[in-house]
Amino acid sequence: MQENNKGIYNSPTFLIALVITVLFVLFGMIWTDTAEAWMGNIFDFMVEYFGWSFILGASIFLIMVVFLLLSPLGEIKLGKDDEEPAYGTLTWFAMLFSCGMGIGLLFWGVSEPIWHYMWPPFGEAYSEGAIHVAMRYSFFHWGFHPWAIYAVVAGSLAYFSYRKGLPMLLSSTLEPILGKKGIEGGWGILVNVIGVFATLFGLATSLGLGAMQIGGGLESLFGITSGAGLWVAIVIVVTAAAVISTITGIDRGIKWLSRINIAIATILLILVFIGGPTLFILNLFTHSTGEYIQNIVQMSFGLDAAGEGTEGWYGAWTVFYWAWWIAWAPFVGTFIARISRGRTIRNFIVGVLLVPTMVSLVWFSVFGGSALFTEHFGEGGIADAVSQGSELGFFSALEILPMSWLLIAAGIISVAIFFATSSDSGTYVNGMLTSRGMVNPPLPLRITWGVIEGAIAGVLLFTGGLSALQTASIIGGFPFMIIMFLMLYCLLKALRAEMKEGSLPVERARIRKALDDLGKKV
Repeated sequence: MQENNKGIYNSPTFLIALVITVLFVLFGMIWTDTAEAWMGNIFDFMVEYFGWSFILGASIFLIMVVFLLLSPLGEIKLGKDDEEPAYGTLTWFAMLFSCGMGIGLLFWGVSEPIWHYMWPPFGEAYSEGAIHVAMRYSFFHWGFHPWAIYAVVAGSLAYFSYRKGLPMLLSSTLEPILGKKGIEGGWGILVNVIGVFATLFGLATSLGLGAMQIGGGLESLFGITSGAGLWVAIVIVVTAAAVISTITGIDRGIKWLSRINIAIATILLILVFIGGPTLFILNLFTHSTGEYIQNIVQMSFGLDAAGEGTEGWYGAWTVFYWAWWIAWAPFVGTFIARISRGRTIRNFIVGVLLVPTMVSLVWFSVFGGSALFTEHFGEGGIADAVSQGSELGFFSALEILPMSWLLIAAGIISVAIFFATSSDSGTYVNGMLTSRGMVNPPLPLRITWGVIEGAIAGVLLFTGGLSALQTASIIGGFPFMIIMFLMLYCLLKALRAEMKEGSLPVERARIRKALDDLGKKV
């Protein structure tokens, strides 16, 4: 252990990423308005001239993941042929969901459908038709596409790390192009620095949004004024909890927190389903699922090329989301790869693509459906709250339900735990990327990154630079999308080479033996 800890802060990736991070945070903190203006202009330029590339890219990733799911390549293991999964299915799912999208569902589960209801991509706002459009596009933005993006990064990294024996580095996924020496050379360092940068800033943004949402919950429950001071205090407390969690390790901290949070979120979901407009939720879920499946091709490639009056809707939502998911892919993908050893590619894709998508659809139907029903058929008020701040939507919807204080308290606890597990998993990812791919990075390095994540979120919340940081992390999605295409090429090349060599996974070999035995008996 002593040898592993020796010189952990001398890694080129660590030093370069740290310097870039500090300089950017200082820039955003001191010249907040200038930073926001610059980042906004860059993002607007990307949306106008490269928005099509995000739309095409996300759809290609989904198509290729489905191909791997259905092809014989899906039988190959992310590990040796005789390895069993490192974690049980329920524990694995709880960890990948808690660290992948949990805090986002809590933040946007009410606010996004309400926004689409107020500003639909087509049709009349505040209408019955807008309700259907709102749920269809909420399903779309949180369905197959984002999880396919994560699956490309996670599957590639798990394959090259666990089956090919390469370090747990994003650059390892490009070994067929860079070579074994090149993954820690100049190009490899660049890929890993982009991963650290995207992880830090994406996490800091989400931690900031989580703190704002917890603040909104405390204001609803206790009347405490939600503002920058409270948000920073929340960041400090939850970051401290995340650091304690990272000290205990994945098998204790993240694993048990994820299990607890899945239980809390499930109970909250059931209570809102029962206490809300149950029949409306069931009807809306059924209708919206059908519309999502029926229109997925059109939505996947929709951009309003002729200018039909959407007034920037696609850029503000779909392009923004795809860039956001791609920017988050280094963090979420690396962590999912870390916990997915021993699974076949097919089993991995089912767990990463299909199951989380179904949970997302149910979540939006219950929380978003309840909010839409209240806004359109009931007393309203949720749209006004969302217009003031998207973080207010979730708790505004809970306030009108029976035993609202209990639901709000459960929501605050759930957000806080998602906050801690996201921060904790982020420390592991940055620890791996800056320790030359160690699966269990040294504790001092993990603590360092945990403190830095919280500090960035706190500083930017206090100075008002959070939106600049969010935009910057999304801008990082464009270069990483190019890296993802290279990852996909390298993965397919390696998988095809393995199949040509006749290296059959255990499951396929057993099937062949069983067929041979059956033929002999016949």
